[in-house]
Amino acid sequence: MKQIGILYHPEKAITQQVAAQVSRWLDERQVENWIGPNADHASESLIQSITELLVVLGGDGSTLRAARLAAAHNIPIFCINMGRVGFLSEAELENWDEKLSAVLHGNYWRERRLMLQAQIYRGGEAHEKMVALNDVVVGRGIQARIVRLKLFVDNDHVTTYTADGLIVATPTGSTAYSMAAGGPLLPPELENFLVIPVAPHLSLGRALVLHRQAVICIEVEMDHDATVTADGQEASHLRSGDRVILQKHDHAAVFARVGSSGYFYRRLMSRLGVHRTTD
Repeated sequence: MKQIGILYHPEKAITQQVAAQVSRWLDERQVENWIGPNADHASESLIQSITELLVVLGGDGSTLRAARLAAAHNIPIFCINMGRVGFLSEAELENWDEKLSAVLHGNYWRERRLMLQAQIYRGGEAHEKMVALNDVVVGRGIQARIVRLKLFVDNDHVTTYTADGLIVATPTGSTAYSMAAGGPLLPPELENFLVIPVAPHLSLGRALVLHRQAVICIEVEMDHDATVTADGQEASHLRSGDRVILQKHDHAAVFARVGSSGYFYRRLMSRLGVHRTTD
């Protein structure tokens, strides 16, 4: 590889130390590299046309931020888990050099994952735009009061929810907030969206599975604040009458994977504490 970027967590000093270690390791193998903070825009200027891989240090939150950064450049990311769960990570601190060596020698495959974009419309005018790998959540603000959420799919009114919120999730996000809210688990190779209500009151309580080209609109009705949040990291306030339009993002997140394509199910069972039994 011509050049590799290394992204550390700007608020965790230990990740900067590991970044320096990874950089020295790459230097020894005569691979050009750079180090930068893992922030949505801070490392944008560091990415060059010859950057072929981003090594991400941190947990799943770091991975989500890096995915938004890398997607527009079609750069695969290789995540070294330094967080609590690391469900999206490819390596741990004790084996990152072995797995990264395999990537350098071309012994890896690219996993593409669907991403989601959301645009806020107020009075017919476009406002903030968000991108998410996991999910976009439209729901109540700091007040513990439910909101009315009209759901439209491809311009057709599907139903109106009275609930704490609505989750629109990708297959990647099906193992996150969506799962906690009772949604189904989808393997990452699928290209579908999930719509899951949070604490619905006298409303449809089932998850909806939508096709990848669906245009989803959520219109909010309330007399208090509401919010829209992307990947649990970016948030904007909503007013009554605002619409959030969600659809497939133009770019996919790409992961550099060393293991077999069946890793998802093994890792899922492991994270859920489910152990295989033998006859």
